[in-house]
Amino acid sequence: MASVFEMDVASRAKLALAQSPIYVLREIQVETEGDALLLQGKVDSFYHKQLAQEVVRLVADGMRVVNSVAVD
Repeated sequence: MASVFEMDVASRAKLALAQSPIYVLREIQVETEGDALLLQGKVDSFYHKQLAQEVVRLVADGMRVVNSVAVD
């Protein structure tokens, strides 16, 4: 089970993506795996993949961000 710290960081990452003006970022899923935040989903460009990573990195509080988002 995830610690309160991990759950809090994951919640903040989900909220940051949900509030993005880029609609496709709102569809990215965020999960916690140990000391990492795992991003999953599909986007249309490598730019959007990188943007999702940077949005989450801003709230990651030192956790690793593993970007497994696929580019279609």
